[in-house]
Amino acid sequence: MAPFTVTRNALIPAAPSDIFPLVNDFHEWTKWSPWEAVDPTMNRSYSGNQSGVGAKYAWHGNNKAGSGNMEIVGSDQPGKINIRLEFTKPMKAVNPTEFTFVPEGSGTRVTWTMTGENKGIGKLFALFMNMDKMVGGDFEKGLNSLSTAATQKNS
Repeated sequence: MAPFTVTRNALIPAAPSDIFPLVNDFHEWTKWSPWEAVDPTMNRSYSGNQSGVGAKYAWHGNNKAGSGNMEIVGSDQPGKINIRLEFTKPMKAVNPTEFTFVPEGSGTRVTWTMTGENKGIGKLFALFMNMDKMVGGDFEKGLNSLSTAATQKNS
């Protein structure tokens, strides 16, 4: 198995308490997630708790969006959120994902990390595709959008 980690961080000019709720509630992801626009007709469903541990989100979209689900499995306000991310299409995979929010100067250093293992067809895929290159740009886009969403909240 070839484990991989994709991580990106950004300094967002807002307090952790302004950013945390945008990640801790899947309903808020439409404001900033880089994947929300991939399929305008994507089918989304929410279950479990409104936010925090036990909140669940599932999606089913076109070939680009694929399908899968997420569940918040750890929520330590305002410092850390852990998500169990499971892809069911186009490839099955479970990718533990973590967001951390660390005060820095007058803002917050937000770090978004996803880990996983390339196995089965994913292992073959990994020979040709670099997960960091593939997903890293989306993480950067998402952190930019998260910054915009968090700062608009205050204006």
